[in-house]
Amino acid sequence: MTDKTHTPTPSRNEGEGNKTAARRYNESQHRFAESGKVGPQAREAEKALSSEERELQRAEAVGKSHKAAEDPEVTRKP
Repeated sequence: MTDKTHTPTPSRNEGEGNKTAARRYNESQHRFAESGKVGPQAREAEKALSSEERELQRAEAVGKSHKAAEDPEVTRKP
């Protein structure tokens, strides 16, 4: 005898793409957009991006400064 109370429920395979997850995501995005929190979050993201951009520019400058000390044979075009 098998106990049918412990049979696992089959997973719902929704095929190509997960429509349930997409619907939940879209609904949560609409709620967020209507919440009034978009402006502050956008300013915070902009600040983070601008500081990251400055950091990348500094790293690029450091990298370019090392290039002057490279062996000319390494960068010579054939």
